[in-house]
Amino acid sequence: MTKTNTPIIIVNFKTYSEATGSKALQLAKNCEKISLEAEIRVGVAPQLVDLKQIVKAVSIPVFAQHMDPIKPGSSTGHVLPESIKEAGASGTLINHSERRIKLADIDTTITRAREVGLTSLVCTNNSAVSAAVASLKPDMIAIEPPELIGTGISVSKAKPEIVSGTVELVNRINPDLVVLCGAGITTGEDVAAALRLGTKGVLVASGVVKAQNSYNVLSEFAEATARA
Repeated sequence: MTKTNTPIIIVNFKTYSEATGSKALQLAKNCEKISLEAEIRVGVAPQLVDLKQIVKAVSIPVFAQHMDPIKPGSSTGHVLPESIKEAGASGTLINHSERRIKLADIDTTITRAREVGLTSLVCTNNSAVSAAVASLKPDMIAIEPPELIGTGISVSKAKPEIVSGTVELVNRINPDLVVLCGAGITTGEDVAAALRLGTKGVLVASGVVKAQNSYNVLSEFAEATARA
């Protein structure tokens, strides 16, 4: 299992126009600046086509948004773990609610990530799935009820029992697993609430990417993380 320094803020760029190409590069640099200024761990998950340029430009952890459980060969259109590693990425998201895969494939993808030296961050939608994934021994999970993603209503406030219950359950199964919180995180208080519920950080997207001033939002997140 890869050791992950926590607390950590990971920004998922998704496929937003505000985080594509040159804008993705600038956003990644803002994330790096906040990380250095606040001495808080910040990572980014850009689109695959932007992965390599961002890895070259920043020193913070860079995650792929998806990876397929394949080996080198004839798999046209799939994402090869070795390619992600060769691009210089630190890890990969697995099973995001917008790119779901079967549990058996989650297992194989975690294994492949481990084989090539990538940190595995598996997204889960409830406590039961989180428990099942915890037994597969990824490096991190992010609990994200899909109905709250992109709503601006944070799971740490709307459904705190899901977060605290997941943390408790996962810790019983795999105490080394890092649990993050996602879905609707938009303010520093959302981040602080997630940390109070026992998580080790947050996975955020539109709350940062589509903000009028992403640097200011990230600063607020970092301050909340530092106070926790």
